[in-house]
Amino acid sequence: MEWLNYHHLFYFWTVAREGSVTRAAAALHLAQPTLTAQIRTLEGSLGGPLFTRVGRGLAMTDLGRVAYGYAEQIFGLGRELLDASRGRTGAGPIRFAVGISDALSKLTVFRLLRPALELEQPVRLSCIEEGNEVHFAMLLRHELDLVLSDVPFTPRSGPRAYNHLLGEAPVKLYGTKALLRRHPGSFPGRLRGAPFLLPPRDTALRRALDHWLDRERLEPAIVAEISDGALLKTFGGEGRGFLPAPAVLEEAMARQHGLHPAGEVPGIRERIYAVSAERRLQHPAVLAIREAAVREVFV
Repeated sequence: MEWLNYHHLFYFWTVAREGSVTRAAAALHLAQPTLTAQIRTLEGSLGGPLFTRVGRGLAMTDLGRVAYGYAEQIFGLGRELLDASRGRTGAGPIRFAVGISDALSKLTVFRLLRPALELEQPVRLSCIEEGNEVHFAMLLRHELDLVLSDVPFTPRSGPRAYNHLLGEAPVKLYGTKALLRRHPGSFPGRLRGAPFLLPPRDTALRRALDHWLDRERLEPAIVAEISDGALLKTFGGEGRGFLPAPAVLEEAMARQHGLHPAGEVPGIRERIYAVSAERRLQHPAVLAIREAAVREVFV
């Protein structure tokens, strides 16, 4: 069985934290050539370089960032073990890295994540907003504990991710009171030719809305396509057009943005998936999110 040399990993971790071999060597009381040789041995074990030169400094490679993530967890657990063995209370915060699809409502995401920050043991939350392909790669490298997405992950081959449906909600179209007055009548006919603010065409919600708009022959005037949900609502609050949002946010839409429902879009629902690299959800923060989805968000 091949074993990892944890001394070498610790040296690498120290260099990464210090930002230079010189400072790390001083902190470790080692000669610089000795420290450099130890890291090269680790690179040989892991099959690639961990650092690359950027000007006069060092930057971690993709492999280096993966190794650093594992080292953080390994040595963090080591510190917790020492604390526990010495009878100390208040172990360090739990690391919890979450990838967030930019198609999701930020308020819905906040409501889901909030219980994770209210656990008895403190949580250090890290939110990363990237595309699904980037999130999937980070999930498989264990750089993320969870991804919140509007669509399930369906990799074509190789390692798979596990999709856990947290909940779903009807979608309504919202506008300011002034915009609603300019487009009177019954829904959805009142929206014929009206200005719209929509998410990008590569999102599940946009595809469903396009199909519905075509079926109803509403011929909207698309003012803007905006991927960031918060920016979409800001434009909507300025009266620039009607926009979609989950029905569960109706009260918050009125309070925060002055937006009111024009009507519910039949057959369209916003779904949120918790995507993990493991079949069973075990991380305490993830379990808190799942419980919140059932108890507080999608009710």
